[in-house]
Amino acid sequence: MREQDEHAQFERPRRHTKPRTKIRPNYDDADTARVVTIDRGRYTVTLDDDGRTVTAMKSRNLGRKGVVVGDEVRVVGDVTGDEGSLARIVEVTPRRTVLRRTADDDDPIERIIVANADQLVIVAALADPPPRAGLIDRCLVAAFDAGMEPLVCLTKSDLGSPDEIVAMFEPLGVRVVVTRRDGDLDDIREALRDRVSVLVGHSGVGKSTLVNALVPDANRSVSYVNAVTGRGRHTSTSAISLELPFGGWIIDTPGIRSFGLAHVEIDDLIKAFPDLQDVTRDCPRGCLHSATEPECALDIAVADGTLSLERVESFRRILASMNQKDDY
Repeated sequence: MREQDEHAQFERPRRHTKPRTKIRPNYDDADTARVVTIDRGRYTVTLDDDGRTVTAMKSRNLGRKGVVVGDEVRVVGDVTGDEGSLARIVEVTPRRTVLRRTADDDDPIERIIVANADQLVIVAALADPPPRAGLIDRCLVAAFDAGMEPLVCLTKSDLGSPDEIVAMFEPLGVRVVVTRRDGDLDDIREALRDRVSVLVGHSGVGKSTLVNALVPDANRSVSYVNAVTGRGRHTSTSAISLELPFGGWIIDTPGIRSFGLAHVEIDDLIKAFPDLQDVTRDCPRGCLHSATEPECALDIAVADGTLSLERVESFRRILASMNQKDDY
């Protein structure tokens, strides 16, 4: 699976001459920083020591290595943050987590959305636009594959009941929080506190409205839902990481219409469910763990009471979402 750096087109052409020496620069005195947003090959980073905002470009020595929002980097050069100043990103530290998606399930190129987030917040509206369970399931798959804890945030509960969706994810142990327009946000604040969380969801579900309420000076543009198509208009064009006033960081991402999972393997997904993984060790070779698989150990475990039917059915639902897309 290839990775694509969508910002590479804005960088200087690479020289094709061989280096004259094997001695590499020493960056022990470089400042450490976090990438908060990217715009046409320019990276906005915040320094770890004092939170100063600095504009930087990617150093030539990084080659084709992509730099994404959430990356923890080392920077040198002019780190004053003054207007017109420009620092250089010389190193990207190893990523703890990587949230990826492909444009479609047949796309060989995987795109890194953000790095180093520990929680994926899947935002869905209960109405206007209506929730699309298929997309939520596919985002859950991506979260489990990335080793991130998922959280489903249901907005606009003043327009629809959350009961059905809450019941859908209870057997998986996925936490669900419910918000309403101009309502109390204590539950979502508590879920985000001291975490690095990335928000994903359709346009129009209320992501930017939520961010503006959580970070009062964020000034994120909000979209409106088309009354005919039931879809929101994209207003956020790039990911941005914002520090939460009550502790932690939140990364707002552009609205999505699909979430390709070409990079995810079934064995990687089931690792997120240790109780199911232990049972499937007894499956026949090549078992895909679906409801139509003969002699799947999951069915045997349900029959003897080792596993609950609701948990297995819920797992198989998100497993099936890897191969069939909802109407996005």
